[in-house]
Amino acid sequence: MPESKSGDEVERVFKVRRIPENLDRYPSEKIVQGYLTIERDGAEVRLRKIDECRVESYKGSGRLQRREIEIELSRDQFDALWPATEGRRIEKVRYKIDWRGHTIELNVYQGKLEGLALAEIEFPSRGESESFEPPDWLGEDVTEDKRYKNQNLARKGPPKGAVTRPR
Repeated sequence: MPESKSGDEVERVFKVRRIPENLDRYPSEKIVQGYLTIERDGAEVRLRKIDECRVESYKGSGRLQRREIEIELSRDQFDALWPATEGRRIEKVRYKIDWRGHTIELNVYQGKLEGLALAEIEFPSRGESESFEPPDWLGEDVTEDKRYKNQNLARKGPPKGAVTRPR
């Protein structure tokens, strides 16, 4: 029976000033993601493949805190739904970097978003997210900037003027 997960997600997103050295020493995973539906309020239903794991996710509206429900899919289920995401896809390599008790998920985008890098950090509470001190290689907090939501990156590409070659 497929696994599922449900709950609220508290997450901040940052631009990346520069990619940390020796990136290959961190655990990583290749992610392809496509959107089945995107509502006006930002709620979405997406498909995601991480290595060999395939899931369908519902994410509610909002940015810092939002509802998330995931259901694991079989390869056949994923493959049947994937064509419906045409024109609304992203691909990235996610590196997991430990930083002062938190995991920074460094997303290095590929394909049409080549060169763009964003970092996401999930927190158990809003309060903990507000007290987080990022490392110096992270830049501007773009948590509330809708242009940096993956669903908008998938549909529209990187925002005009976005730093797409972090050093």
